[in-house]
Amino acid sequence: MDNAARPSGDTPLIPDVVIRLAGDSQDGIQAIGGFLARLAGRSDQEVMTYMTIPSTISGGPSIFQVRMGSGEILSAGDRADVLVAFYQHSYENHRASLRPGGVLLYDTDHVQPRPDDREVTAVGVPMTSATVEAVGGSTKDKGKNIYVLGLLARMFDLDVPKLTQLIRERFGGKTEDIVRNALLAFDAGYAYPAEHLTHILYRLEKAQAASGRPQVTTDGNSALAYGLIAAGVRYGAGYPITPWSSIMETLRTELPKYGGIFVQAEDEIASISTALGFAYGGHLAVTGSSGPGLSLKMEALGWATMAEIPLIVINVQRGGPSTGMPTNIEQSDLLQAIYGSHGDTPRVVVAPKNVEDCFYLALEAGRIAREYSTPVLILTDQAIATRIEAFDEPDLAQLMVAAQPDLRPRPPEFKPYPLDGPTRPAPPGSLMTSGKYPTVSGLEHDEFGHPTANPGLHLKMTAKRREKIKAVAATLPPPELAGDDAGDVLLVGWGCSYGPIREALGRLRGTGVKGAHLHMRHLHPLPNGLEQTFARYRQIIVAEINDEGLYGYGQLATLLRARYCNPAITGITKTDGLTFKVSEIVERVAQKLGLAQTSVGMRAKSVLATAR
Repeated sequence: MDNAARPSGDTPLIPDVVIRLAGDSQDGIQAIGGFLARLAGRSDQEVMTYMTIPSTISGGPSIFQVRMGSGEILSAGDRADVLVAFYQHSYENHRASLRPGGVLLYDTDHVQPRPDDREVTAVGVPMTSATVEAVGGSTKDKGKNIYVLGLLARMFDLDVPKLTQLIRERFGGKTEDIVRNALLAFDAGYAYPAEHLTHILYRLEKAQAASGRPQVTTDGNSALAYGLIAAGVRYGAGYPITPWSSIMETLRTELPKYGGIFVQAEDEIASISTALGFAYGGHLAVTGSSGPGLSLKMEALGWATMAEIPLIVINVQRGGPSTGMPTNIEQSDLLQAIYGSHGDTPRVVVAPKNVEDCFYLALEAGRIAREYSTPVLILTDQAIATRIEAFDEPDLAQLMVAAQPDLRPRPPEFKPYPLDGPTRPAPPGSLMTSGKYPTVSGLEHDEFGHPTANPGLHLKMTAKRREKIKAVAATLPPPELAGDDAGDVLLVGWGCSYGPIREALGRLRGTGVKGAHLHMRHLHPLPNGLEQTFARYRQIIVAEINDEGLYGYGQLATLLRARYCNPAITGITKTDGLTFKVSEIVERVAQKLGLAQTSVGMRAKSVLATAR
């Protein structure tokens, strides 16, 4: 954005904008970002958000960053075009996130920028006092977030009728006074004297609807919850923990509408046990938590593996270990998800790449759990859980799965655990025409489920449970591959790193690097054929948000090296509780490739200097 003074009415078009809102958690900055994101969704624009919130009940400094525009948006942006600073600490802590030439929009009632800060255009607005003046002194400074929304609507010529409708929807359940005050605050911000804003006015390019379908604008946890419902989940149980809790709350509200129920249990062990009770009854059930809660569920998860019960388990990863960083991002539960239980407990582990994928991966998890009668773990993370994106509305008429237990009479030859066929447990109430009823327990068993300690049978049943997970691998599609078919480097990622890696690849290829990005949604079992893909690249670099460990590799990189014995597989990791910046990946890949002192490396630095 060019912020030089320009004549009134000469408003430039821009393809996208990155806005960072910095304040305290009590200021409602997440609400501002949510309004902007939903406006983008209703305008057929691309949008992606990023937020940080304090882990303490008393609140504290918080940010919400939104990137919206007409082109493809894969990340929330490394650096902001506009920084809205509510307080002095907001300015001091986040000024560095504003790119040179950007706009600092600050509250003159609380912020005093450095007078020698000439790299950005500073625009002071009395946000707090102007809000009080607009809606009345009795409200104090409540509503200044909506006042700022009005300012931003004016700055970027946003669709005011759509924004006011969103405000009415957001506060529709409140009293009319609250709705009226919110609209007064918005109008006051929008009407801020234009002469103070003329040199920073922009218009976002209008997007063209690609599919003609309506767009959904939501966060990852909501997309996952509704994906579970579409997958046929009608029963579940859980215990509150950040950042899983909003999935639980959505299911508690929505499942009764479909004839189901979600139980808030007294602890994590009770929650998975309750979910297993639903699954034993013939229903596809769900439980979930974050890393600490998943640790507590592990014994019962082992029971599900031995009993071969279909179950979906969600882990919304956060910083660890122990209580760790409840509101920060980490991808450090992969090994726990695959190997956490005692004994040999093969199960399926998948990870969504973005908000839209949360919905569709829930459908896939449900299919695998039913077809192979196995627990399926969905590893999402705090970044995807709270991120807002817009995507085409799913075709629910084609996707919804019927949710009825199979209570048909079983023929005389029926065995729930046949050694020569797939496992098909019979829910209680199913008629056994042979008169012989199977049992279900955590003990090793024969083909009827009856307990046994026979060494040979244990060997065969262990192999049966292993081979069915290997059979899943044979059905998996190859991971998404973008870029060159062969070359210098293959960037591999999983979870929330999808967008930053894809953008980083584009920048690297723009400097002459031949490379590609392979993103993995299926983490256990691994899809077949990866070794042929790996062989086409000189280096394979796995980017993940966890520690390099004792031997210098992240968790997925360790698994890939163990599986393929390929010394070209290395990793870049971090544990700062933040998502990858595109620039971080570019810089560290350039170092790995030895490009820092080459002409390609110099071009990469030039690209980074001007990149958002």
